[in-house]
Amino acid sequence: MPDDADVRSRLDAFASKTPGLQYLVVSPGGTVFEYAGGVADLAARRPMTLETSLMAYSMSKTITAAAVLQLAGAGQIALDAPLDRYVDAQPYGPEITVRQVLSHTSGIPNPIPLRWVHPAAEHASFDEAAALAAVLRQHPRAAFAPGAKYAYSNIGYWLLGSVIARASGEPFVSYVTVRVLRPLGIDPSDLGYAIEDPATHATGYLEKYSLINLIKGAVIDRALVGEYHGSWLEIRPHYPNGPAFGGLVGTARGFGAFLRDQLQPRSRLFDAATRALFYEPQHTAGGRTIAMTLGWHTGSAGASPCFYKEGGGGGFHCMMRVYPASRIASVVMTNATGIDVRGLLDRVDPPFLG
Repeated sequence: MPDDADVRSRLDAFASKTPGLQYLVVSPGGTVFEYAGGVADLAARRPMTLETSLMAYSMSKTITAAAVLQLAGAGQIALDAPLDRYVDAQPYGPEITVRQVLSHTSGIPNPIPLRWVHPAAEHASFDEAAALAAVLRQHPRAAFAPGAKYAYSNIGYWLLGSVIARASGEPFVSYVTVRVLRPLGIDPSDLGYAIEDPATHATGYLEKYSLINLIKGAVIDRALVGEYHGSWLEIRPHYPNGPAFGGLVGTARGFGAFLRDQLQPRSRLFDAATRALFYEPQHTAGGRTIAMTLGWHTGSAGASPCFYKEGGGGGFHCMMRVYPASRIASVVMTNATGIDVRGLLDRVDPPFLG
């Protein structure tokens, strides 16, 4: 095992570049290492702890994909069936399949999604269906023919929320909470689709001297922009409009429970064949392999292959990885948009890989 003091020193160096961060490493047997540093809220000088919740944004997509595959394993979703079988209306054509949406080869476009959020104070009355319908009207053209190539799409994963709801007969959030998170023993305060306690939720920040801060008026709702605190600009509490593409709120420990399940000989979420499919490389219609499975991106940290998912948006940035050969998984969550989470994991993970 690595020297804890050395790992903490590396993390302290990164923590100086962000208000706060959490980092966790798990194995099949449990937590190997955990760290929280910096502050959750600059104005209050509230420390970042392992219990502080943060926005996960697109890391949510892997959990959404797990729910789709769970339903596919139960025979309630056919992966190669048309998307139209499970959604009431979408403008991108009848040829798109569920598998193509999962693997980002559907051709569904991906306009900048930073404005697809709403203030936390409006969440109880927010109309997700109306918001999705408006986005589909504003962006009705496919970017390319289904299966032609890989291209990331937030709209595609937003539509998968509708697929899950139709196939399961339950609202998306309810299905994932009851069928994916609860079986893993995850408490809502560690992972869910709501800010459980504002007093233990991190404030998100933009770097004062950054491109996104310069153009924030064009990409971020002004109602969400708070005050400067030194070199950081506060982003007020909010939720993504589509929980399926970016709505999870939680802690590194919450994601660690999901990652630990993925390292077990048998997953609690789906059978062996379905889990194998979760990690199977995908292809274009022409047979070209893409760096994507049905829910994970594929990459490496040095010589160690990994599956990963990154998430980032207004004030937060995070990434989780699974290293199958080492039977190790890691996750980092921060409350700053611009921190290099990929570089952080590339620097801090290797001592745990053996």
